[in-house]
Parts: sequence; C-alpha cells; structure tokens
Amino acid sequence: MQNDKRLAVFAEKKDKQLIYSPEKCIGCGTCVQACPKDNLAIGAVGAITRGLLDADFLEIKDSEKCIVCGICAKVCPTGALELKQEGKSLADISYLFRAMKPTSVNESCVHCGLCEDICPQGCIEVTREISTDGSLKLVGKTHIDSEYCVHCGWCAAVCPMHAISVETPFAGRWTLDENTCQTCHTCTEVCPANALFNKEAKPGERVEKVTHRPDACIYCGACAIACPVKAIDVRKTEILPDMEKKGVLEKRLLEAPVPETLSRTTLETDEAACLGCGNCVIVCPVNALDNRELAAGHLNNMDEKSLLEVKNGKISVINQDLCGEDGTCAFICPVDAIRLVKREVE
Repeated sequence: MQNDKRLAVFAEKKDKQLIYSPEKCIGCGTCVQACPKDNLAIGAVGAITRGLLDADFLEIKDSEKCIVCGICAKVCPTGALELKQEGKSLADISYLFRAMKPTSVNESCVHCGLCEDICPQGCIEVTREISTDGSLKLVGKTHIDSEYCVHCGWCAAVCPMHAISVETPFAGRWTLDENTCQTCHTCTEVCPANALFNKEAKPGERVEKVTHRPDACIYCGACAIACPVKAIDVRKTEILPDMEKKGVLEKRLLEAPVPETLSRTTLETDEAACLGCGNCVIVCPVNALDNRELAAGHLNNMDEKSLLEVKNGKISVINQDLCGEDGTCAFICPVDAIRLVKREVE
C-alpha cells in the first residue's frame, strides 16, 4: 500500500494553490497536453521508474507564469495535481479523478485475494480468516485504496465472483512501430496498469516486440512518454466518466500526441571505473536503432555510434542530445561507470 505522501506547491495566486503529489503521479503527461500556457515539463520517466534518477516525473517551468486555472488538475486521471483555495480542495465532478466512480467491491466478495495479488499498484489489501460459524468459507474484508487506484480493471477481470466494479478514465488507441522499437523494456516497466509485456519466443518463433493488453490499458500515454526511440503512439479518443464540461477538455486531449519530453538529465561517465565491456553501447536503444548490427548484439564498426561508444577501452558520450533518458545503459553497467544526473529545468 502507498503511504509516502509528499506535496509540492507548484504555483500560488492570491488564495489559490496548485498542489502536486508525486506519489500519485504515473508520468503520463496528460496535464502537459492540457496546460494552456505550456508551463509543465515531463521527462526521464524511464530512468525515474527504474530508480536510476532521484526526481519527480513532473515539474513546473515557471511558477510565476502559471495562472492557476486548474485545467491540468481537471484532466489528471490520478489526482496527482489538485487545486486548493484557502487550503480546501476545489475538486468536484468537473475533475476527472473525482468524476470517475471509485473502484468498489460488493458483498459477493469471498476475499480470495486474487485482486490483491494482481493489482499493479499494490493498492488492494485483503484480510481474511476461516469462518467460526461452522461453515466452510472465508470471512474478512477487501479494501481498495481509491487514492492510488489507476482504474486499470485487473481486479475486476480476475475476480471469480464478479464482485468488483471499475470505471476507466479514457478510451484510446495504442500503436507500436515494430521497425523502430528496440525492445528495451522501458515501456513495460513504466506502464502503471501492467498493460504491456514482452512475450518470450519459443525456438524459431517470431513474436511482436511488445504485446498490448487493451483491456488493461487506460491510454494514459506514459509508455509513449518514456519510449527513448518514440516507437509508441498513444491517442485518447474519449473521456469516459460523466464529468462536467468535459467537451472543453476533450478538445485539448482527444487525438493529441503525447507531449514532447524535456531533457532533464546528463549522462556522466567514470573512465576509471569503466571496464570497456561495451554492454551499454549494445543495449542503448538509440544506438541500436541507428545500427542494426548493434541491435543483434555485435560491437563492430565501433567508431560509428550515434550516442555511446567505446574508445580505447573506455565509454564515451557522442551526442548527449540524442539520449532518451530511459537509463538502460546505467541499468546494465556492472560497475556504475555511466549514470544519469539530473539537470535543472531551464
């Protein structure tokens, strides 16, 4: 269960405050799409999810520029952004996360615990014990933490008693460019709904690089935000909950591509620690996209890499601007000779 509650005041005008709760944020960038002032920034979602960068998914570029209109908070599917006036929340059913019906469980629940096991956010807790009335059944309680539920529907799908009801935030469309995808697994790791996975191919079998589970997808766009080679496209086609004034918000969101990510990191290398093994050069998805031989695991043509290369047995960064901030290189390095360091938003 989530319990680390942190708050950041993004902006303040008179008696209104825009509050950001990082622990609720899923890195989807929906708020960035909606901001009328282009004043929110998102990036390095892959590296942050993998624990390679100590930062929040979202930042505000200029708090003085923010007009505290609350549109970003209205479209946030998780309530990570909230508008307050004199300390009191202004969220009502004109806010998506309030308009969505809370995921609920009815009296048919037998407290089997399948929902708790499958929840990708770990926000379900089941307590149970054997009945003491002589019958062969379990009694207990199934608690769903609505503050952290992302409304993916996994719990309802596995419930044997059909006791759980879920309303999802968006309908949408998810597509993958197989020729561009380098199977770096970043998208599968950042997906808050466990809607993406990499199939294991049997000998001689060809499978898609990333498999999509449409029934679990909430079409938030976090995977597309995090993809270092922009192989994924996610488009919202409808806001599903019956929220007030959603037509205005749909004009900003529907069929819109995910926002451009802001470069928020710099790659640093430690030549003294580097073994020259080349693992980072091979797994870098930007390198692999540029050189199919690298994608196959070969280190030939060593002097023609786009982002990372090994020269004289040491790693070097060729073009920092091409980095997709997924952190795959740092993730695989056995000696911490390459890392992502946070840079300040300009």
